[in-house]
Amino acid sequence: MKKILGLLLIYTLLTTNVLAKDLRFVQITDVRYSKSNNSSTLKKVIKDVNKQKKVSFTVFTGDCLEKPSKQDLEDFISEAKKLHMPFYVVIGDKDVNKYKDLSKKEYQTYLKKKLSNYKTADLNYTFEKSGVVFMVADGAKDVIPSTNGYYKDDVVEWVDANLDLYPKKNVVILQHFPLVAPENNESYFTFKAQKYLDVIKKHSNVKAVIAGHFGVNKEETVNGVVHISTAPAPNYRVIDMLDCTSAKPTFWAEVKDVK
Repeated sequence: MKKILGLLLIYTLLTTNVLAKDLRFVQITDVRYSKSNNSSTLKKVIKDVNKQKKVSFTVFTGDCLEKPSKQDLEDFISEAKKLHMPFYVVIGDKDVNKYKDLSKKEYQTYLKKKLSNYKTADLNYTFEKSGVVFMVADGAKDVIPSTNGYYKDDVVEWVDANLDLYPKKNVVILQHFPLVAPENNESYFTFKAQKYLDVIKKHSNVKAVIAGHFGVNKEETVNGVVHISTAPAPNYRVIDMLDCTSAKPTFWAEVKDVK
């Protein structure tokens, strides 16, 4: 009997290890690329990211460009394609302006045209990696852009409705503007953030919200959701989501600073 119980224990442990999944991805934010500014920074960060092992994908969480420019966007994407893994792009407040060469719709349409992993020109969209759903939420404005984020009602409603679609899957939200201020500073805020946070609180499947914008490295857990803010390139984060499909995954978010 003891031998049988021992074999069952070994089988259970082996099965648990097989079923447990870990997911690693990279976040780069606020590159603010242009031909004359930060082109070398982007090259160095990409070179360093390519040295990381077992990275599933990279996400650029906004302000990829110094200013709205179709040429700079083309150059940025050409450089980003040197990554050895798929990548996704979130629009930031500096990236677009309807009256200055690049609207949000033009930005996303260009991504769909140039990148094979983009299946939609929608500004809010989802993709899945290792059983985890990643949700990109757009908070940028291309008419009178503002340094303070604002997620419009239709975006929050989209998040709410899409979270309902994945009740049994873990969800990580990727966006430019944080919902939790990374510092006690009056200049750090996102308009009507509490309304968005209340929507997230309704859904137990949201495990993390990952953003950039405020230039600060910070991690804070609110109502069981990990909020990660990351400082601009040449900083970037390697994020490990351990046991990523379990009810309580663990996040390890290591900041890398490329010299």
